[in-house]
Amino acid sequence: MSDKKPLLFSKTNYTIMLAGIALIMIGFITMTMETAQYGFGPMGLTIGPGFIMAGFLVEIYAILHKDKAQPE
Repeated sequence: MSDKKPLLFSKTNYTIMLAGIALIMIGFITMTMETAQYGFGPMGLTIGPGFIMAGFLVEIYAILHKDKAQPE
């Protein structure tokens, strides 16, 4: 009864996904550290959103990444 189903992604994919989540979190933390009124400084308008966008791009790459020697 203990049929082991293979994971949807490989270990490499999950590692890349964790890196993407870390980038997204860094972006949101950077945006909250902005001292300008209403967050309209450089950290709130460019640096933080840049980290968030990079994090989402890393997430997309992690989903689409296939290992070359993937066991079947």
